[in-house]
Amino acid sequence: MAHAFAPGKCILFGEHAVVYGHPAVAVAIDSGVEVSIEESERWTLEGLPFDSSRHPHISHILDEVFQYDGPSLRMEVKSSLFSSAGLGSSAALSNAMGAALHSHLRPGQPLDPIELARMGHSAEARAQQGRASPIDTATSALGGCVVVSGEQIEGTRHVFDASLTTPEGEREWAINVVDLPEDLGEAWLVIGYTGDSSPTGKMVAGVASLLKEKPGLEAEMSAIDRITRAGLTALSVGNLEAVGMAMDACHERLQRLGVSSPALEGLVEAARQHALGAKLTGAGGGGCMVALTKNPKRVAEVIEIAGGRPLISRLGAPGVHLLENGV
Repeated sequence: MAHAFAPGKCILFGEHAVVYGHPAVAVAIDSGVEVSIEESERWTLEGLPFDSSRHPHISHILDEVFQYDGPSLRMEVKSSLFSSAGLGSSAALSNAMGAALHSHLRPGQPLDPIELARMGHSAEARAQQGRASPIDTATSALGGCVVVSGEQIEGTRHVFDASLTTPEGEREWAINVVDLPEDLGEAWLVIGYTGDSSPTGKMVAGVASLLKEKPGLEAEMSAIDRITRAGLTALSVGNLEAVGMAMDACHERLQRLGVSSPALEGLVEAARQHALGAKLTGAGGGGCMVALTKNPKRVAEVIEIAGGRPLISRLGAPGVHLLENGV
């Protein structure tokens, strides 16, 4: 049996502004998706008959990436991520599935995280009608801290470029990484899930309409760009207090763009009592917030008291990898 694990992701800075060519910074989190594959007498997914039309990510990887024509497979998926919450659950599924299938078909051959990131991005694009940013799949595949933008950002290490033909035309991105300091052991992320799904397409379209109505709000995108770069600089040198300040400032700008919600605000306000900084993460309108803290247990408690569901993670977990005996 082949086993693989891919982490989810959390955006620290740059939501929505990344749509307009500004950089976004994401980190891999400890929670993610585990996939196991073995040959079987019939096609099954989590014990049920596999219906390819209901699982476009898996079907794309099987049929179009690997062009699999072997025996039937028994596929098991375990996820510790909240679904449709802005944590990259579908990207983690794509990466873990690709890694497990690679291990099954090519035992002993090492994984190529860049190829898995490209594979996952193509699966995301197929499932999302030709529109998909590479930030989720790249962060899940590479792990650590990933910066996605239209160009290489100063202070980062360029890894690869990604492109996609979308209904709106050709899109290109530079995928860069930041090597985080090794002495960040006291830094933790606590993610709080509101319980509401995060409608990415709806929120992006809403911001676009708002910018047309109020062109002056373009300044908020430029402000998010500056905050993102400042936060990235602070992160690269381990200045956690400055990272937290940048998170707070980014949240304020996102509020002005109308993408927060009462539930998100409640969790952010509760977490800030015991955190260095807190903000919504992802598209907004629901989904999750994230807090940077040195006291993760306490922040998780106040998030739960405020009605959220917490996840605790290191700051920048390892990327996709194979598991030995499911461990």
